[in-house]
Amino acid sequence: MRKITITGTRTTGHRDLAHYTRLFETYVAPFASDAHFHLGGSRGIDSLALTWLAGETEAWITVAVPGTLDQQPPEARHAVNRAWDRIAEIVELGADPLDDAAYLARNRWLVDRSSFVIGFPVGTSTGSGTWQTLEYAAQQDKARLIVPT
Repeated sequence: MRKITITGTRTTGHRDLAHYTRLFETYVAPFASDAHFHLGGSRGIDSLALTWLAGETEAWITVAVPGTLDQQPPEARHAVNRAWDRIAEIVELGADPLDDAAYLARNRWLVDRSSFVIGFPVGTSTGSGTWQTLEYAAQQDKARLIVPT
């Protein structure tokens, strides 16, 4: 079974839902058969990808959060609730406080369990969590697919 992490921007309001659906159909669907996806459980790409994967594929889904699910933004909790019956595992990493280091640790946890990372960044700022995750994947010699949003 292929193990894949999806990472991406939390800022998705600059495009409509149809845009992201097309991106997932084009860049995620070809890998979805016999796959186990690892997602970050936040708003933005995490929630959009979770909703799409749950509705359009039979893939296994793991959602990992840096602290607890209750600490995630409402949009993210709603996406998890809507996809509850399709999620194979929810991992609460128990970080306290929920700071940049906690999110970086969560992203590394996701990558460490995957052989392939699909990233959906906005822009080219290497300071973003998405780019840091993609760089970590490269350092681990993991295949990466970068899909600008």
